[in-house]
Amino acid sequence: MSGDLTHLDDEGRARMVDVSAKASTTRIAVAAGELQTTREVIALVRADDMPKADVLATARIAGIAGAKRTSELIPLCHQLALSSVKVEFGFTESTITIEARAKTTGQTGVEMEALTAVAVAGLTLHDMVKAVDPAAVLNGVRLLTKSGGKRGNWVRDDETPSATVEYTDTSGRSAAVLVASTGGAAGTREDTTGPALTGWLEGLGFTVRGPLVYADADIDAGLADALRGGPALVITTGGTGASPTDRTPEATAAVLDRELPGLAEAMRRKGTEKIAHASLSRGLAGLVGGTVVVNLPGSPGGVRDGMAVLEPILDHLLAQVAGGGMHDE
Repeated sequence: MSGDLTHLDDEGRARMVDVSAKASTTRIAVAAGELQTTREVIALVRADDMPKADVLATARIAGIAGAKRTSELIPLCHQLALSSVKVEFGFTESTITIEARAKTTGQTGVEMEALTAVAVAGLTLHDMVKAVDPAAVLNGVRLLTKSGGKRGNWVRDDETPSATVEYTDTSGRSAAVLVASTGGAAGTREDTTGPALTGWLEGLGFTVRGPLVYADADIDAGLADALRGGPALVITTGGTGASPTDRTPEATAAVLDRELPGLAEAMRRKGTEKIAHASLSRGLAGLVGGTVVVNLPGSPGGVRDGMAVLEPILDHLLAQVAGGGMHDE
């Protein structure tokens, strides 16, 4: 029995699993849930006009605090040194969606921390809206993805993110920044490209998730994370070269519906004007459903070149993908 359920010993008694022999690796988990409520509540929360103010901010802080105290709430969970917890909210016509991403470097996973963050954030939402809708229901608390450890990456295969998650950006200008960096994910190397892209996009009026930092070997899970919720734009940085560990183009090709080869070539041309090595970038650009995905190199110069190419065409590109934009411009 204990071989299938590791929290039971050979006599079927509950135990805390001994993880001392496991390798210490970067571990990331993403969980989600939703609060089913009324259209009136949705409108009030979006307008920040509930009787209890700062609904989302309060629930976000509660979710982060819940993740940090998971080992106190779930008896057999290990205490973890969390390096990051992010809680995001969105809206559909009748739900407030919740998504939590927890990260650590250690010997056991962070699934329970991500799930606890969602549950506590959802219960806090319920507390904040109950004066208007006491019948609100917290639904669907579930694990979406996890990575790291002996079993590698796991992605829930029955999820339809674009149908369930709509991030709080109300203008359609939503983006995610993904960094492929083994050193960055392990905390041994400081990345500057992700923050540079995030700041640039926010300056253009985007609501941005990230930087999401994944090891090169975990870039498939990173892309799944970045694409979750169907943002208008995903920009990756790193993992585009000829090194055996550079896998960003392969991971991107596996999910693209259509390529935008001219865009990728324009960024390579821009780079080779300054340095010949830019021609070695294998970065792709294309569409995953209604999301534009662009691979940039992992160097600060390559990212600056990519931003220079993207900025004058970005609004037109996103308008076309969304079904608008003039084709003769």
